[in-house]
Amino acid sequence: MRTSGRTRKAAVIAVAGLAACATLITGCSSDSDKKDDKGSSDSSSSSSSAENITLHVGDFGSFGYDDKTGAALYAEYHKLHPNITIVEDAVADGQQYWNSLKLHLTQNSGLDDIQAIEVGYIGLAIQPNLASKFVDFKTVDGFNAGDWLPYKEKQATTSDGKVIGVGTDAGPTAICYNKDAFQKAGLPTDRDTLATNWNGDWQKFIDLGKQFAASKTAPKGMKFSDSGSGLFNAVLASQPTQYSDASGKLIYDTSAGVQTAWNIATEAVQDGLTAGYQQLDPANAWAAAFKTGKFATVTCPSWMVGLVATNSGDAGKGKWDVAAPPQVGNWGGSFLAVPKSGKHVKEATALAQWLTASAQEIKVFQKFGNIPSSTKALDDPAVQNLVNPYFPDTPMGKIFASAAKNITPAPIGPWDGNVKDIITKNGILDMEKRGTAKDKAWSNAVKQIKDTVVE
Repeated sequence: MRTSGRTRKAAVIAVAGLAACATLITGCSSDSDKKDDKGSSDSSSSSSSAENITLHVGDFGSFGYDDKTGAALYAEYHKLHPNITIVEDAVADGQQYWNSLKLHLTQNSGLDDIQAIEVGYIGLAIQPNLASKFVDFKTVDGFNAGDWLPYKEKQATTSDGKVIGVGTDAGPTAICYNKDAFQKAGLPTDRDTLATNWNGDWQKFIDLGKQFAASKTAPKGMKFSDSGSGLFNAVLASQPTQYSDASGKLIYDTSAGVQTAWNIATEAVQDGLTAGYQQLDPANAWAAAFKTGKFATVTCPSWMVGLVATNSGDAGKGKWDVAAPPQVGNWGGSFLAVPKSGKHVKEATALAQWLTASAQEIKVFQKFGNIPSSTKALDDPAVQNLVNPYFPDTPMGKIFASAAKNITPAPIGPWDGNVKDIITKNGILDMEKRGTAKDKAWSNAVKQIKDTVVE
């Protein structure tokens, strides 16, 4: 997920418990941990196969594993291993999740048995002080880095060759658009026509947004795009240079890619094309806006497809479609890591491997839309031929699998996630919410980055 995604309502319920758990220094503990505290359970680093244990999976948004709205993988694993129960601790906000995880890693306490790490933070997680806290999957039987897209496991590899996480999904981007709204505005509605019209240039996408805004027949009160920040993230994801250079040094203030994304996103904001929402905001305003028809498009990584469906509800079924983006990029995607300090490291490692095996990644894509990062899964007919009934006739598998394979990843640095969070939440969102001028918003973001990030 990513970032970040899931059935909103269910996610929020999980989030509430997790938010409290994740933000407390004392943190979460498994049921068996609690038994250990009372001296009634095994306190070794790995439980016996017959012991009843609970494994906690810490993540953000929704990874599509859960039993209520996801692929029911936790229930399936429990059926395979009746002595293991899985509890997911999820928060909505990825930055909040990461800040809490870093704190728990530093203190070696309050950690879940499995911790998800979003790609924007993996560059920091592979630094020696944090990487040493995680299991090296290269030492785990059955692990093969070649099972994933070439860039995927490389992102989770330390300078001395350790692999600290197994790949969940990738984040190839597309454009989710409301066909009904486009039709009312007099715009093309065919996904191939749209993709051809804006192919190769995000400015063409913005120009279409201007046509939507100028239309007298477009739905009243509906903006072209949900957010300037979402647009910024999708444009930046398609750029060869982003926040850091190949050495990991921050170059965001001179990066041509950041400048391009900033200019496109802020043009959309200044021209009134964006609805000014913060995606995945804790108050769920963005999620609620799907049902009230506040925007016609969402720059849409594969992991966001499930959110579009669940947030729009039954009334939105058949109204949304997905088209290839102006330029392919990778926005999001995550890894599952296993803290060494856990009480059930062996079982947690096995669960992480199972959740990220090609068979399970296919199930998550079928149910929730998170595209696999497993190469075997991407080539599987179940993925290639997938059509999501919520988006009738849309060749989801072909659109996202093709994009995933054509991604040219940009260098990732330790501070990319923090810089992204500041530019989008404190730069672009400030323009949308408070009308801050473009140059002032940029200078404010740069100042905060320099005050916050210490390389």
